[in-house]
Amino acid sequence: MPEEFHILKRQRPWRDAFFYRKAEVLYQLTFSFCRKFLPPHGDRTTDQMVQAARSGKQNIIEGTEDGVTSSEMQIKLLNVARKSRH
Repeated sequence: MPEEFHILKRQRPWRDAFFYRKAEVLYQLTFSFCRKFLPPHGDRTTDQMVQAARSGKQNIIEGTEDGVTSSEMQIKLLNVARKSRH
């Protein structure tokens, strides 16, 4: 189908994006660090660290997928993912 007939934007593969791969590595490192050096149960810090790392990765996925229909939502979710790294 010619490009001028597309109503929705083309979805870009989020798995291949550099920033997604970076977020995936950060999640894995955070998870491994918490498992090795922090108490496994009853420590809210451990839960928060792992959840923040996972959330950043998920926001990239959702932002990229939602970007097909809403550029505004894509920008919001990718900004949330960017800010969750800090």
